[in-house]
This record gives sequence, structure tokens and C-alpha cells, in this order.
Amino acid sequence: MAQSAGAGAAAVLAAPRALLPTPTSNLDSAFLSRNRSLLLRQRSIVVHRRLCGAGRGSRLLPLTSRSLRVAAHQREGTSSIGNTAQTVSSRARRSKVADLNDILSERGACGVGFIANLKNEPSHKIVEDALVALGCMEHRGGCGADNDSGDGAGVMTSVPWDLYNNWADKQGLPSLDKYKTGVGMVFLPKNDKALEEAKKVIANTCLKEGLEIVGWRPVPVNESVVGYYAKETLPNIQQLFVKVLKEDNVDDLERELYICRKLIERAVTTEEWSNDLYFCSFSNQTVVYKGMLRSEVLGQFYLDLQSDLYKSSFAIYHRRYSTNTSPRWPLAQPMRLLGHNGEINTIQGNLNWMQSRETTIKSPVWRGRENEIRPYGNPKGSDSANLDSAAELMLRSGRSPAEALMILVPEAYKKHPTLSIKYPEVVDFYDYYKGQMEAWDGPALLLFSDGKTVGACLDRNGLRSPWPGMMITVDLQNGQVYENTDVKKKVASAHPYGKWLNESMRSMKPVNFLSSPVMDDELVLKHQQAFGYSSEDVQMVIETMASQGKEPTFCMGDDIPLAILSQKPHMIYDYFKQRFAQVTNPAIDPLREGLVMSLEVNLGKRGNLLEVGPQNAEQVILSSPVLNEGELETLMKDTGLKPQVLPTFFDIGKGIDGSLQKALEELCEAADEAVRSGSQLLVLSDRSEEIEPTRPAIPILLAVGAVHQHLIQNGLRMAASIVADTAQCFSTHQFACLIGYGASAICPYLAFETCRQWRLSTKTVNLMKNGKMPTVTMEQCQRNFSKAVKSGLLKILSKMGISLLSSYCGAQIFEIYGLGHDIVDFAFCGSVSKIGGLTFDELARETLSFWVKAFSEDTAKRLENFGFIQFRPGGEYHGNNPQMSKLLHKAVRQKSESAYAVYQQHLASRPVSVLRDLLEFKSDRAPIPVGKVEPASSIVQRFCTGGCLWDPIRWNPLTDVTDGYSPTLPHLKGLQNGDTATSAIKQVASGRFGVTPTFLVNADQLEIKIAQGAKPGEGGQLPGKKVSAYIARLRNSKPGVPLISPPPHHDIYSIEDLAQLIYDLHQVNPKAKVSVKLVAEAGIGTVASGVAKGNADIIQISGHDGGTGASPVSSIKHAGGPWELGLAESHQTLIQNGLRERVLLRVDGGFKSGVDVLMAASMGADEFGFGSVAMIATGCVMARICHTNNCPVGVASQRRASCPFSWCPGDLVNYFLYVAEEVRGILAQLGYEKMDDVIGRTDLLRPRHVSLMKTQQINLSYLLSNVGLPKWSSTVIRNQPVHTNGPVLDDVLLSDPEITEAIEKEKVVNKTIKIYNIDRAVCGRIAGVIAKKYGDTGFAGQLNITFMGSAGQSFGCFLTPGMNIRLVGEANDYVGKGMAGGELVLTPPENFGFCPEEATIVGNTCLYGATGGQLFVRGKAGERFAVRNSLTEAVVEGTGDHCCEYMTGGCVVILGKVGRNVAAGMTGGLAYILDEDDTLLPKVNREIVRMQRVNAPVGQMQLKSLIEAHVEKTGSTKGATILREWEAYLPLFWQLVPPSEEDTPEASAEIQRVPTKEMQSA
Repeated sequence: MAQSAGAGAAAVLAAPRALLPTPTSNLDSAFLSRNRSLLLRQRSIVVHRRLCGAGRGSRLLPLTSRSLRVAAHQREGTSSIGNTAQTVSSRARRSKVADLNDILSERGACGVGFIANLKNEPSHKIVEDALVALGCMEHRGGCGADNDSGDGAGVMTSVPWDLYNNWADKQGLPSLDKYKTGVGMVFLPKNDKALEEAKKVIANTCLKEGLEIVGWRPVPVNESVVGYYAKETLPNIQQLFVKVLKEDNVDDLERELYICRKLIERAVTTEEWSNDLYFCSFSNQTVVYKGMLRSEVLGQFYLDLQSDLYKSSFAIYHRRYSTNTSPRWPLAQPMRLLGHNGEINTIQGNLNWMQSRETTIKSPVWRGRENEIRPYGNPKGSDSANLDSAAELMLRSGRSPAEALMILVPEAYKKHPTLSIKYPEVVDFYDYYKGQMEAWDGPALLLFSDGKTVGACLDRNGLRSPWPGMMITVDLQNGQVYENTDVKKKVASAHPYGKWLNESMRSMKPVNFLSSPVMDDELVLKHQQAFGYSSEDVQMVIETMASQGKEPTFCMGDDIPLAILSQKPHMIYDYFKQRFAQVTNPAIDPLREGLVMSLEVNLGKRGNLLEVGPQNAEQVILSSPVLNEGELETLMKDTGLKPQVLPTFFDIGKGIDGSLQKALEELCEAADEAVRSGSQLLVLSDRSEEIEPTRPAIPILLAVGAVHQHLIQNGLRMAASIVADTAQCFSTHQFACLIGYGASAICPYLAFETCRQWRLSTKTVNLMKNGKMPTVTMEQCQRNFSKAVKSGLLKILSKMGISLLSSYCGAQIFEIYGLGHDIVDFAFCGSVSKIGGLTFDELARETLSFWVKAFSEDTAKRLENFGFIQFRPGGEYHGNNPQMSKLLHKAVRQKSESAYAVYQQHLASRPVSVLRDLLEFKSDRAPIPVGKVEPASSIVQRFCTGGCLWDPIRWNPLTDVTDGYSPTLPHLKGLQNGDTATSAIKQVASGRFGVTPTFLVNADQLEIKIAQGAKPGEGGQLPGKKVSAYIARLRNSKPGVPLISPPPHHDIYSIEDLAQLIYDLHQVNPKAKVSVKLVAEAGIGTVASGVAKGNADIIQISGHDGGTGASPVSSIKHAGGPWELGLAESHQTLIQNGLRERVLLRVDGGFKSGVDVLMAASMGADEFGFGSVAMIATGCVMARICHTNNCPVGVASQRRASCPFSWCPGDLVNYFLYVAEEVRGILAQLGYEKMDDVIGRTDLLRPRHVSLMKTQQINLSYLLSNVGLPKWSSTVIRNQPVHTNGPVLDDVLLSDPEITEAIEKEKVVNKTIKIYNIDRAVCGRIAGVIAKKYGDTGFAGQLNITFMGSAGQSFGCFLTPGMNIRLVGEANDYVGKGMAGGELVLTPPENFGFCPEEATIVGNTCLYGATGGQLFVRGKAGERFAVRNSLTEAVVEGTGDHCCEYMTGGCVVILGKVGRNVAAGMTGGLAYILDEDDTLLPKVNREIVRMQRVNAPVGQMQLKSLIEAHVEKTGSTKGATILREWEAYLPLFWQLVPPSEEDTPEASAEIQRVPTKEMQSA
């Protein structure tokens, strides 16, 4: 950790403070101490300026962390772009397909930036400045377990010919011809023999290609600065100089070097040392210096970078935060073309589609050599490496870097009013390529250079910058800066894309739904039985969707057995779990941020990507993948598509064995033949005039997956689209599975028929007639069903952070639990299936078990209720069943050991339902007396219940307790004098409701909820009717106002943002351990490694079966994995990375007994969470109607007066003591004295001999594998001190006697201090000290502190009243996060040379979760300004997209332009927005808020007084002008009013609604 040079205020100005969360070498201090003066002198690196009104394009772009920053410096002609805050096995038979296991092991996020000289004049200063800027991003990178091996840092520059010619001269070589020479920066094997072999392969390839090797140059390095782990894998680094004789054109020369490199890569694939050979770059234009290094030591390691002869006209710099499982030098960045900050969420699909293109990609520039440059992707590489590979292919094929990235990473152009009106040619370009290339989707800031151009572009969501989809380029040859629309217009105007689309692209016109059923009731029932429908599916899912237009909601998690363990038959979809975003990338809110999302699908052939022409536009566009029968019929008549129907049945006439696999092989061959015959649309159909007993339908998901994979393998996939015409699809999860494994569209004919039958049923007609159900027509019920499916698909895409269905198609974003590898390899190749499972024949038998019901005389004349959702006698086993609840209640209330023994026996005799039921204990020791085992009082310290979301205060000791009763808290019984009513674990979730400084400082642990088991990747919403006065007070909102919790999204874009939130929480409460709650899924070990590097104290792994108040049924049932696999992976990965000792591992999900506790301990857990069972122990009866506010015992009801629920802490204590005693008994049987002795000991477990109904092929080896034990005991890990932020600026301030006295004695103090961008969460710790002593409102003193400079992230977080903070300079993201009072004022320095109102001086996500105080900003803010603001008042002079999102209170005044999607999810508070050019209307999300002019006198007064305060505190010229011409400006303001504010004095005077004409123009 960077060591402070002293403790006083002077010291903080002279030396750096904590750059890393944990101790490292002293290089950090040395580096920044040397360069502190440079940071101040060359402010251009951190703050960029441009004179206002300096001519065309002189607008100042954002100057903030996540901002795309560019400026033309008048003195030095330098342009800079930066993001200082943000970073980022195939089986033999199908070796080409992207394997999720490979992909998951390589993840990263990063910090990036570039500096360029607009006159194209090379200088060493560019390199120096880039290294300093890189050093400022160290806190956004990650380090290995040694705290010294960086995850990666690097620079890309132009080739420093002076330096290399100096070397050549010393070697006696002729001067290098910079027009003919290629420079390779090569990582080579360290082993001498392998090194010699590698050089030989390179030499031979170069010779064959006609390249003359000029020489090899060992790159001078200083190995002493390399960390331990990085040094272990340090390659031999040399530079290769080759002369290209046969090419004169620069592009041809670069292409030849590219071919040569690809041939070398192919030539070494079979060598043992192939992974040790890597070309960082091989170019005539650029060179890359990178490695597994920290930012500060890159320049010290590569001695070249210190040489004055190293001159470049530009530099891209990059710092990586990787969560990959082992250090790899090649994955440091920049890559060969790109520096990538973010994550590509669709990478598996992108890789599969790129592989599919290999046979179709052709271009004259390759002169017939396309075969030699394949493959175009590598699943073992990172997502960044593969995106770089795709971009490089397009670049070398003749596309410009800008065009390549517009194709690969398109912006959200569909709902962009400015783009469609002003730049239709750009929209045409995107529409054309949408049918050719699926977007590489995910949060990303991409910097790129080919040596002639340097630039940057952003993802469609803007999760890395204030302007989504923006691009900027610098033409180094002519010294021009091209901003977004200039770049895109130039690219889009190259060809008549619009003309081609108009002539060739066909849009599917909607076709009406059928007006009457096509089957009688008996035939419908027969089909439903044959295809696996249950009465729950029809009544709870299909009918709910048909009547309400949305998915059904349920509660309390999924407690039935996994499909593979169940004794009931399941449809194949139940073996698949949806993957979801957590930590490494953000989920999206599909409701409030739908403008970036699309369900559009293109059908038809996708031609040669490298060929531009009208033929590629010959496709059909669908607005969504859900087809009704009429639309499918329309497609079948499309002669251009030449559709071919392929029936999907298998014949069991000669026996079941082998029949399913044989039918699949025949289906694949038929598909192959159809495509070769010219069909561009394959319709896989299980529809038949009459279903036959001996010809059951192939599970449609299996059929789609098999055909998709077969066509990929045979190079035919781009030639046709797949549509499923099926009875086997009715839920959103099923649609998602089909699309994820290759279907472009689905016609769910039996689901639609079920809707029609329901609408005509006597029961439905009567309910509608009696007013007990809204009346819907036949058309409406089918439309409702379709709408619900589409909304559900958007939700499923969004929980993985994917915006476009076209990118989700074929992306295989699922993991499999219970299908064997023969099935997976055949139809779902590349998907993770860790436990194996069903064979083809076993799956055929399960499919047949449904099919026979349609033909059996014994089958009831109604659908069977399997009890998968609701418990019912005779139905599926539920872990939380009534008998279990009764036995537990009896045991804890009677304090009866014998009653608890009956409860234990009930659990022991339950059916196999979870993976741990397949295991049993074994021991190498003799039993010992229980008396020798550690006491229960020690064991229960490892038990915990869930974190509390909103408990705001620690109640004073309850001294008024009488007979266990307290009038203060009447619902708490069994209390004792001195008891404290509080939640020890307080939760910080995405909603931030009630998260105030006092809430945070009164916690023993702070839990960051990334995901919850019942609906990982999703947010939630508390309906207004459940927001009582009590809840509203706790959550700083209004009674009756809905409270929307977005998905973890706003300050957790990626792993390094999570690290920042951890830092913020450690800052405000340095005594509380910070835990991060994750949900089990494949790859969670990788995520856990990143969280450990991010300085978390605790990682909690939740299973998919976790309970919650309300969730969509599909989320409860089909997302997340068993905690056993998640825990095993996390524990093992952390040990492999040397990180296990850093964190305590906690696990929860379905825990009920001591057996569960010891199973988890053996797999590596230190602590154990009890959720649902703890509620049951204290009175919950598992009625499972939490979401209705009608809980029969009042646990989940806000109607306290009528609730009989009396929570008795003693019952829970009794339960925990019984569990602990059970643990003691098992430990004694195993011969172990304490928990520490068994944690991580998987050798104490073995497979249990148990017969399963469906298969005996379950493989538990992953759970039982062991990679070693932690170096410390579990007790030592649990008892280690809270992780620290290291020396911080707040400590310096708190050591000032005047400030200390002002806090202690509530006095007034004034201070001024300098601040740098490495100073993060400044004022948070001071606020915590005040809140601990005085609460959120009790401090009567005043701390008036002025900061000068550039503030790091979370400046002014968690402020309390009495803190008046001023910043003269600029601030990074999260300004005012969680502030509860006080005042924040931000202004640029005087005489800074630009118009302040045109400059962005604060970053994204300001005021997130703020609950009080005021903020005044003289300048613009980035995206998501005032997100989830509760009570803060703010004035700002412009914002990016999504401002006022999810606001529930407060007031925001914006004196300038805003971005799109204003006020999405805004349920409270007011916003006033100045609209000088009449452009606001289309930017406002009017789902909730109403727009009106400011007519209420109280509202006018509120607006004016806030602007007056703004002018007084900031000196705003914009504000002063408005006040001076108040009568002219007032009519230009809009007031945004949510329903909860309509009757307030500020909004209620004669409301003038938005004129009809204006509404239409929007």
C-alpha cells in the first residue's frame, strides 16, 4: 500500500495515499511522489480544457471518470481520451465450439485512456504523460494474492523508430526502413529448447512468406519490479524486426504481417509450448508494451519506456482488473487494435457465430488466402481478445477502425430521435449490418488505433460513459478530431444502404390472432398431456399471462428437488438454469431503460460479411420472436426464404433404445440437405394432424440445439434461420432456451390454443360477467400472452446485461444440471454441465412418460397437478412443507430434544432433493465423546440470518421490558432487560432505501446484495399499498408510493465499481466488515476472486432455492444454481489464487439441520446462513402468499394492527442451539473436536449409495475435489481485523485538532486542502464519525471545508447536516452518494478558459440514494444524475441520460440540456428542467410522471429560491442570467410531477397539461 509520508495536512499534499486496499511494495509511494509535481503541472492528463467558442466542434466534452474525454490543447496540440475510473474445454468431437468453461475462466474489466498529438509530432513527453495517467488508475486495477503482481498494464504507441535505429546501429545493422519494416513484440517461452523451436517456426514461416528477418532484439527489462506470481510466468520478451519486400502499400504491408502472424499461430498449435508464444503486436505502425504489472511499474519494467529516444505521436494506456483464475501475460492490454474496458456478455454466441462465418468470409484483398487466417476467435482467450480479433479481421479486410466498431458494437439507434431525424443514413447503416453481424453486447469503452487513426467508442447503454454509443476519432495524418456524428455520417455515406434496404429488406406485417379454437376441448387436453403440461402450467402460468399480460408472481423460493433428482417427470427446459449478471457486468432494467433494448429478429441468409452489396439486405424482419399461426403461415409463403418444414418426432416402434439419437441424426441430415438445396428458413415442427402413440415428439429444445450445432460444424449456419413451430413452449424460460440455443422465432401453437380455450370456458365467461376478472376478448387474451412472453424475454436478456435478442440468439447463456455429456456434446455443445446426468435413452423415457398419458385409458380427464409450484399432498416434495414446519415449531416452542429428534428424523427420511443428499460423511478417526467437542455456544457464532434492508437505527436498550413484553416494540415478545433491537447485518441493496450514515455506522457487518437466490440479476418493486407510514419513514419516502429497486446496476457496473462501493462502506464505518452476497452459478469462483481482490471481508454464496417476498415464477424456478457447486467452486478457486485467507466464506440456501452445516463446512464454508427456516422457527407457516400482503400470521404483512404474529427471539435461539448440538454430535462421531478441523475437508465426504428414479449417471467429482486447505484456520480467518482502506485524506482531516474539537463540541471550523483523483470517498469517514455521535440530524456544529483539485470517486458521500463541503475543480463518479444532509458545492477554477455551463465537472450516478442536504454544481453532470434520490435538493447545469431515475423525493433543478430517458421510474419528488430549444419532450419517460409548466406560485418560488442559492454559492453566470430575465425564462421550464406530488402546493395550482400538439410532436 502506498505509505503516507506523514500524518499531518502537509504530508497529504506532499505524498500519495492508499492506492491499493492491501499492502504492496513501496513503489506506489515512490512513483507518485516523483510524479506529483507532474500531475499538478501537466493538468491536461486529468483535466482537459478547450476555450469556449473556439470554432466548430469546440464543445467541451465530459471531464469525468467514465467520461469520454477529448480536448485540443492549444499549446501542445495534444488530444486525450480517458476513463480513469473504469476497467475491465471444448470436447474433442466438437472442438471448434466455444466452451463456457473456457470463457468463464477469463474475465476482466479495466481503466483506459489515450493521449494524441494532433500535429502527429512524435515526442517522449506523450509516453511520459501516458505513464503518469496510467499510474492514476492503479486503484481501478487488481492485484494477485502477493499484492504486487498486477492483473495487467500496458501501452500502445506508434513505432519508436529512433530507439530501434539506435539499437540497429549498435548491432552493426543497416538503418531500419520505416516504410518496409515490421516490428513484432513477442512473448517467447523461457525454456531454452522451446525458445529455439519457437524462433525456428517463426523464421520458417517468415521465409515462406518472403519476409526477411532483420534481427531479434531482447527487450531490456527490470525484473526486480515484477511481483512474485507474475515473475513465475514471466516470458522471454523479444522484438522481431522483419523487412517486407513485396508490399508497397501500408495496408498491404500490415495485411502481410497479419497473415504471417496467423500462420505462425496455426503452426504452433500442437506444440507443448504453444501457450508460451504470443505476439503482443506485429505491425509497421504500432507497438504494444504490456504485462502482468501494476500501473506504476510498467515504465520501470520496460526500460525502453524511460528512454528519450522512445517517441510517439499517441499512446493508448490500459490497466486491467482481472478475475481470471491464473495470471497470463498475453491477456494484459492493450490488444493489437483495442484497449477494452468492460465485458462482452454475449461472447459465447459471438464466438459460435464467428466460427459459422468462416466458410462465407471472402474478400479480394486476401487474394484467396482466407483459409490461412482462420480461426477468427479463441474460446480460451478473453472476451477482449476475441473482440480485438474480430475487429482486426475487419480492419485488415479493408474497413476503417470506426466502421469495424460501428458494425461490432452498434449504438441503440432505434429509439434515438436525433439520429433518425438528422442522420437517417446512419440508421440505415445500422439496419443493414444488424442482419449481418450480431452485436457484441455488454458494457464497454473501447479505445482503438491502427497507427493512423486513434479513437474511442462506447457501448449502447452508456455504462462506461455519459453518452451511450458515442464515438470519437483523431486522424493523426491530418490532425483532425471527428466527433460522433461526423465519424458515423462519413462511414454510413460510403454506400447506399437505405436504397438497398428499401429494395430488398421485407418487414413482417402483424397478422391477426385466430378468432376461434381449432381443436375441441378433448383434443387440446390430449395434446397438453402428451407435451408435458400440468394444471399449474395452464392455470398459474398461461391463464395468468392471457388475462393480465404479465408473468405470474410467486414467493419464498424454489424448494423442490432438482429436475434430475425428482421422482416426477420434467420437461427438458427444467434442466437448464439461466445465467445472470453479477459483479463482472451489470444487469439492465428492462422496464425503465427499455430504450436500449430490442426484440427484433432478422430471418434469412446472412451473406459474406466482407462483401458490401444489396444482396446482403435480402432478409425478413420480425418485430419479435413470438409468431402466431397467421404470421408463421405468411413466412411459409415467402418465396425468397424457401422455407422447409422438418418434422420432429422419433419412432419407438422397434424399441426406445437408440431411437431418440437416431431421429436427431436424421433430422440434422435433413436440415443439412435442405440448406444445401437453398432453403433459408428451417421450420422444426412437432405439429401433426393426429399424434401417434409410437411417434412421440423430440423435445423441441433438443431438436433446435442439435440442428444449430450441426449446421455450425458443417459451415452452413449462416445460410439459414431456424424457427420452432411447437406445442412444447409456453413460459418465458422456454422461449429463452429455444432462442439461446439457436431458434430465431417460435410459434407456440398449443399455448395460443390453450389461451383460446380458456377464454371460451364457462368459468372464464362467468368470472368476467360477474366483474371478478377484467374482460378480455379472444384477440386480447392471445395478445396478452404474447406481450407477457416479450416482457419476460426482455427481463431474461436484461438480467445478463444483454440488450438485443439478436445477440442472445445462439449465445447459450445457460448452464445445465442433469443432462449427460453425450446429449450436451450433441445439441448444447459448449454449455457447462458439471454433474452429468441423463443419457439419450433416459431422456427418451422421460419424454415418453408424458406422451403415453395422452393415450392411456387410466388418465384422468383433466391435467395432472405435479405440485412443482405450490405444495399439495401427493405432489412434488417441497423442502419447506407443512409437516416440517409443525415439527420444528413443536421442538423450539417446547424446548424438547425429543421433538427436535423427530424433526431430524423427518429430514433424514426425505426424498433426495438437493445435491448434498447424494453425499454422506466418512472418517479416518475413531469417535470421541461429545464432551470433547467445542461447545454449542462457540458453534452458533458461525450461524447468521439474512441482512436487513431497512432497519435504520439501533434502538436504545429496552429498559421498559416487563414479562418479556415492550410497549416500544409490541410485536417483539420474549425480550429481556438490556436487549437491543437492531439488525447486526445491515444490507446495502440497489434501492439504497433508508441507507443513511446512521444506518451504516450502527452495523457490525454491511452486506452488499449483488443478487438474491430467488431472482438473481433482477430488481424488484414494493407496491404502494405495502408502503405503510412505518415503512415510508424507514425508507425516507412517502406512504403509498411504490418503491422501485433496480437491478444492481448504478454503482456496480463491474468488479472495480464493486471494489469502490466496498471502499465507500469501509470509509464510513471502518469497524464493520463488508460482505458481498452472490448467487451460485458456473464461474462464481472467478467472480469471488475479483470480490476478494476488491477488499471484501466476507463473501456469501446463496443457492438458487433462496426465498423472498415476491418474484416472477420463471425467476424462482429457472435462475441460479445449487450452493453446493457455487461454494465448492468459490472455495477452490480462491485457494488456487492464494486469496482464500483474505475472505470469510458464508453460504446459505435451504439450510435446515446440522447435517447441512457440516456438509457446507466440508466444502469450505466458514459460516452458515439460515433464511426461510429461521422465519419458520419464529412463526412463519409457509402460506406462500407474501406478495399479496395477506400473510395469515403477519410475517410479511404491513397491516400490523390485524397481525397476530409475535416474533420471539428465544425460539430462534433454541433452534440454533439444537442445530449446534446436532453438529457437535456429528463431529464426535467423525472424531473431530472443532469446526476448524473439518472446514474444507472434502475427504470427509463420499457418494452415498442411493437409487435415483431417472439415472445413475450423476457425477459428484467436482464437489469432492480438493485443491488444498487455506494456510490459516477458519477461526483465524473469521477473527482477522476488518480490511482497511489504508491511509486516507479523511484521517488527515480528523487528525486536525480544530476539526476534532468542532465535532466534539459542535463548533464551527473552516479549512482548505488540496485533493487529487486518488483521494476517494472523501468526507465519508468524517460523516461516519459525526453520525455515530449525533445521528443523522443531531449535529449542531459546522465543518466548512474547501477542496482544491480533482476529486476521486464518491466525493462527499454520506454527508450529514453541518458538513458544508466545497470543491473547486472537478469530481469523479458518485458525488454525494448517500448524503443525508449538509451542503455540497462544486465549481470549476476561476479563469479556467471555458464556459462552465458547457463543461461536465462531475461524473455519473451523483446523489445515488441521497436522503437529504443540497448539491450545487456549476457545470454539467454525467449519466443517472440523482438516481434514487430521496430528499436532496440539487441544481446542475445539464445532465446525461437517465437523470432523476427512480427518484422518490427531493427536488432537482436542471439549467441546461439533458439526455434521454428522464424521470424513468420516478415515483416521488419534483424536477424542474429548462428547455430553451424545445427538445425535452421526447427525452422524458412519461410512464409515471406528468409534464407541466411551472404555474403554481409555490413551485415558482421553490424553483427561483434554489436558483438564487445556486448563483450565490457557485457564481453561476447561467443562473444569474435566468434570474435577471426571470419572466422570459420561467415559461421555458418544465415541471416533472409524479402522481404522489400532484396534490402538493408546488404542483397543484391550475395545472396546465402538455398541449396536444406538443405531445404529438414528441
